[in-house]
Amino acid sequence: MAGGTGSRFWPMCDNDHAKQFLDLMGTGETMLQSTFRHYCQVCERDNVIIVTTEPMVSTVRAQIPNLKDYQVLAEPQRRNTAPCIAYAASIIDDINTHANVIVSPSDHAIFDEEAFVRNINEAVDAADSHDWIITIGARPVNPNTKYGYLQFAQESAATDAPNLHKVVTFTEKPPADMAARFIASGEFLWNTGIFVWSLKTLKAAYSTFLPAMAKAYGSLHIDSPREEVRRVYAATDPISADYGVMEKAQNVFVMKANFGWSDVETWDSLYNVLNKDDDKNAVASGRAIFYDSKNLLVHVSPDKMAVLCGLNDYLVTEANGILLVCPRKDEDKLIKYASDVALHSLATSKEMQRNG
Repeated sequence: MAGGTGSRFWPMCDNDHAKQFLDLMGTGETMLQSTFRHYCQVCERDNVIIVTTEPMVSTVRAQIPNLKDYQVLAEPQRRNTAPCIAYAASIIDDINTHANVIVSPSDHAIFDEEAFVRNINEAVDAADSHDWIITIGARPVNPNTKYGYLQFAQESAATDAPNLHKVVTFTEKPPADMAARFIASGEFLWNTGIFVWSLKTLKAAYSTFLPAMAKAYGSLHIDSPREEVRRVYAATDPISADYGVMEKAQNVFVMKANFGWSDVETWDSLYNVLNKDDDKNAVASGRAIFYDSKNLLVHVSPDKMAVLCGLNDYLVTEANGILLVCPRKDEDKLIKYASDVALHSLATSKEMQRNG
């Protein structure tokens, strides 16, 4: 799934620069390229399908060259994850009705690829043998209020799946005190948003819990004209797979993954996964020299050097002609900053036209 915007990473992210198309980690790969590479270790390259929005198709194809036509599906409108999955499933059904399906975000960080491949293959084997909806859970390391939490039964799901457990409850984005209690209990995992199920199980779940969507998207095929795809999307109510299916189904199981994971949803979550110096300063991109500075996150162009003195707990980043220096705790204000910059740019443009 590669249709998001990642607006919390302003100024790097805007309408023309979505999170999945950026090298946030300073690895030389965008998030999309890294995710694609991971899944090519799990299945054939031709079996990886990327669902994005129509304006982003050219960027997807530029970053992942030589994809077949069916490997990039263009959504006419953003309708959340349930329609996105339904659209991909209808195409997969045309290719292989006996397929097992992995649903994954394109913009999450995986830190141990070997363990990741091992866990995903284990989940695929379980989905192939059981009528289960499997979600991948990550061990929580702090009471993060931006994640969903999965409570799991202590006993294993089956003798042939010792690392899978029945999901007891879903709690989406709990308050900090509740998240802390969840972690202390040892009974909860973070929901990574990765789902594994057989195509048969997927279709049955949609038919049961989202019957109108199942019928509408079931009419789409690999050769359906764009007008038909647009018609189906226009008539679709936006809903996530979590709310539409996962919270209602009784056959949901979670795998306790051990590959290291982060959704890298905010600048703060990026800071948390980066290597740091003795003063807890992290450089994701570019170079930096620090004087009397602690707990900084620096993300500048690879050819830039930042010289920073007397700062504590700050974000320093530049992109698209904008330099941002602000306290890390103020990242919730980024939407306001972006709006103010846009208004300032518009006013400047109008003034130049009047004086031109």
